[in-house]
Amino acid sequence: METAYDGRQVVGMDLHRRRSVLVRMTEDGRRLGMARIANSPQELRAEIARAGKSPRVVLEATYGWYWAADTLAAAGAEVHLAHPLGVKAFSYRRVKNDEKDAADLADLLRMGRLPQAWIAPAEIRELRELTRYRIKLVRARSSYKEQVHAVLAKLGIPVTCADLFGTWGNTWLDGLSLGQPYAGKVASLRTLISELTAEITLLDAVIADLLARHDGYHAIQALPGIGPVLAAVIVAEIGDIRRFSRPSRLSSWAGLTPRHRESDAKVTGGTSPNRAPRCCAGPWPGRSSTSRPAVRSATSRTASPPAAAPQRGTSPK
Repeated sequence: METAYDGRQVVGMDLHRRRSVLVRMTEDGRRLGMARIANSPQELRAEIARAGKSPRVVLEATYGWYWAADTLAAAGAEVHLAHPLGVKAFSYRRVKNDEKDAADLADLLRMGRLPQAWIAPAEIRELRELTRYRIKLVRARSSYKEQVHAVLAKLGIPVTCADLFGTWGNTWLDGLSLGQPYAGKVASLRTLISELTAEITLLDAVIADLLARHDGYHAIQALPGIGPVLAAVIVAEIGDIRRFSRPSRLSSWAGLTPRHRESDAKVTGGTSPNRAPRCCAGPWPGRSSTSRPAVRSATSRTASPPAAAPQRGTSPK
C-alpha cells in the first residue's frame, strides 16, 4: 500500500527485539504504507526517510527503545514515547498483531489521546543505568547474606552478633567449624558478598562523581532520611524536575496521591497506590486539600450503612 501524500505524516512503530513494524498514515487517519524491518539503525533510517520531512513518530517504551528513539530523533523525526500501562488495552482486542498495534499507536498520537512517557536525555539514562544496576547488586548481595543465615539456622547455630558481615561477624564466621557441604557453601557466599560489596562501593564513587556539581542532588540531602544513595536514585528517576508544572503533578507521577473514582452519583477515594502516609500525600491533583471531606460525604450519601448483625440467641426485628 502506498499513496501519494505531501503533508506531514504520522508513524506508529511497534518495536520488538529482532524486528519492528512501522505504519504510516495521514493526519486524518488515511493509511499510507506499512513496512517490516530488521532492527538496525540503517534500516530504520531508510524506512523513516519515506515518511517525508519531520514526521511524528510514536513507539512504546518497551525493551530496548533507546536506540530507536535516538535514531529517529537524529533523522529529524518528532519522537513520542507511549507509556506501556496507558496502551495496555491493546491486549484485549480479539485480533492483535504487530500491524494493528503500530496503527493504534499512530491513531492515538494523531488524535491527541496518546498516554506519553518522558524521553529522558542521554545523561539521565546513563545515571539511571548506574543507579538501577546498583539496586540489582544490593538485592543480590542481600540474597547471599540471607542464604548464609539460612545455613546457620539449618545447623542450629545461633547468631550472637548484630551484623554478621561486619568486622566482628566475619571474625566469628572464620572461627566456625562446619561440615561439608555447608562450609563450602558459606565460603562461596562470603566470597560473592565481598565481590559485590567492592562493586557497589565502586558504583557509589562513580555516581557521586557524576553528581558532584548537581545542585538538586545536594539540596535534597538536606531532607531528613535522605542520604547520597537515595538522593541519586531520586535525581535519576525524576530527571529534569522542570517538566512538572507544579508539586501536585510530581506527587501524582510518583504515585503519592490518593485514588479517585467517579461513576454517576457515586464518588469514592482511596489510598495512594504506593501507600504513602496521608500526611505526605498532599492534595489531590486539580483539587484543594479541603475537597476530601466533600468526597467522603458524597460517598456516605450514596452508600447505605451496613445493617447491624443480630445478637446471638435473638431474632432480628
